[in-house]
Amino acid sequence: MRLIVAGSCRLPQSRAMEAFASFPGAADRKLAVAAPISGGMIVGGSATSRSQVAYNSYMVSGDSELLVPRPSDAVVAVDPPGPGSGYWAGGPSAVAADGGVYLAYRLRRPVGSGRGYAVGIAFAADGVHFGAPLAVIAKEEVDTESLERPELVRLPEGGWRLYLSCATTGTKHWRVEVTDAAHPAEFNVRHRSVVLPGDLRKRAVKDPVITYHGGQWHMWATIHPLADPDATDQMTTEYATSTDGLDWTWQGTALSGRPGEWDCRGTRVTAVRFRADGAYPVTAYYDGRASAAENYEERTGIALGSDPAALLAASRPGSGPVAASPYHDGGLRYLDLVDLPDGRTRLYYEMAQPDGSHALVTEIR
Repeated sequence: MRLIVAGSCRLPQSRAMEAFASFPGAADRKLAVAAPISGGMIVGGSATSRSQVAYNSYMVSGDSELLVPRPSDAVVAVDPPGPGSGYWAGGPSAVAADGGVYLAYRLRRPVGSGRGYAVGIAFAADGVHFGAPLAVIAKEEVDTESLERPELVRLPEGGWRLYLSCATTGTKHWRVEVTDAAHPAEFNVRHRSVVLPGDLRKRAVKDPVITYHGGQWHMWATIHPLADPDATDQMTTEYATSTDGLDWTWQGTALSGRPGEWDCRGTRVTAVRFRADGAYPVTAYYDGRASAAENYEERTGIALGSDPAALLAASRPGSGPVAASPYHDGGLRYLDLVDLPDGRTRLYYEMAQPDGSHALVTEIR
């Protein structure tokens, strides 16, 4: 059941752009240069900082189709909106179309200074230089305390859809709202609906990953339990299906944390890829953390499955995440992938920087 949102007021363009006054532009800087070390890991060291980025190489040893982040190859696509902890550009959702890449993303300031204050939608012919956004949605427009990762989808019949993760003011609850448009620059959130309401007392729903495949819609959404105030940071990923991308049937938990592992406190699927053959036709990338203290600084893992409703972490016990930032508390999260017409794939992800801010970075394979 969807709840139609009425009486919402869209900010004038001037106010929306004021909310985006600190919009960060792209910067062409390499993040690392890779070199091997012991322990089955590979690290990257910046040419200027000599810091290291660690990621596990064993994840791709048996499957050349698994793409693992290589921060040594990455450049910044969207800079943080400010220096220091709590200033983030990230939560990317990318779609290849019209001779380039459309990128939806979240901008955030620290708690007390705005949190997730805006979602931007930008276009770059080269997938890197996005510049000023085509559209800006400020949190005031959707009556939310904070915005998180958006999901941008091109509809099979034409047109576009944007899913917005919205925090209910004064609570730990999250809901997902949706709006359609003919073009990514034309979303009007005065015409939106609540597609995933969650439950104010029991569960928050946010950060959906949505794709149309095999004649139906698939969704992996992050679920936070709300009954225990001390456990609201915990997260699992649930899977759902739909005939229209609006009315969803839940199919159960697709991925959850493993006791004693780096992802034991929670797992959030951020990207999913289907393929036609192999023992595991479903590959998912996910964020994980081991404790509440690691909230906001999740690292990246890979899960495989023969069924989109049942995913298994691909890492061996004790081996850790597939990728992490060397900076601050190691955050490397919200990985998304987009296949390009020339056969290559572009990766986007949010990565902690030396000052504790998060940049939205990209690399190509």
